[in-house]
Amino acid sequence: MKPFDIYIVYISWGGNGKRRPVLVLFEHEGEVSVFPITTQYQNKSAAVRSKYIAISDWQQSGLDKPSYIDINKAIDLPTTTIAPSPIGMLSERDKKVLLEALEA
Repeated sequence: MKPFDIYIVYISWGGNGKRRPVLVLFEHEGEVSVFPITTQYQNKSAAVRSKYIAISDWQQSGLDKPSYIDINKAIDLPTTTIAPSPIGMLSERDKKVLLEALEA
């Protein structure tokens, strides 16, 4: 598992949850820190959208639809919940945009 890889995981909240793509930040001692990836953007508030980074090369990254990285909060998951293989990885262009947003 490498930084900027994209995997599919099951994320639960309360009694609900769903399978969704996530962007790997780093792996450490049996856990992996990730940012969720979402396709939901238009119906979000301006405050929420300000924490979403558009993935320009979404098809190249292995995603099915135009998608956004939610940088509002990283999620720590056990590595055992991650699929065995990534679906893709962030392009160099999208990595640059993400890193610039995180530094701002």
